[in-house]
Amino acid sequence: MNLALWQQLKAALADVEEDPKMRGLVFRSGLDKDVFTAGNDLFVLYAPKSSEAQYRDFWVAQTSFFARLYQSRLATLALIRGACPAGGCALAFCCDYRVMTDFGNIGLNEVAIGIPVPKYWSLLMERTIGLRSAESLLLKGLMPSASEALALGLVDELSSKEGLDEKGLSAMKAMLSVADSGRVATKRHLRESFAKAWGDFAEEEAKYGWNLISHPKVVAAIEATLAKLGSKS
Repeated sequence: MNLALWQQLKAALADVEEDPKMRGLVFRSGLDKDVFTAGNDLFVLYAPKSSEAQYRDFWVAQTSFFARLYQSRLATLALIRGACPAGGCALAFCCDYRVMTDFGNIGLNEVAIGIPVPKYWSLLMERTIGLRSAESLLLKGLMPSASEALALGLVDELSSKEGLDEKGLSAMKAMLSVADSGRVATKRHLRESFAKAWGDFAEEEAKYGWNLISHPKVVAAIEATLAKLGSKS
């Protein structure tokens, strides 16, 4: 998930929102592997291969997309096939409903690779499953399995891989079975102030984030993760 992808997602969201005939939006993976998304591009987070300006553009684009998606008038659905770490998990949390395959895992695992979970991602998990459960997962960098995620409330429903699209369609129909006038206004009441604060924090968080990822210890931690991923591939 790099700058170009976040910009494309933001543009696609705006296009759909501005079309009065569109009422719902589904996010699903087109990858051959069973991965919703592998998360943010680690090379953007690896300071020796990036720059403060590049990181700032990346972070602001990502955050503005998340803040808009979270309060979107659309009924939003994440169809999660397999693994869903970090940035992909944050995207799924911004959706109204999450259907996941009965295999895979999901979570904000930043602590496990030596970096902090972004502030509003942490707060979003707290909003989703409660403070104590969120702390237990976040502080250990855990990625619960599909069944554990369902029990915790990280996802709303499980499905076989083959039945994922069908279950997603049923979930979307259920969300759209009520009038948009009431659903959209209530969603805004619940989420608008949080989304605004999140968007407003993007510039400040980008500055903090660059200072953090530039620290030698964090550089070394990300370097080790890249080496590990390189050896697997």
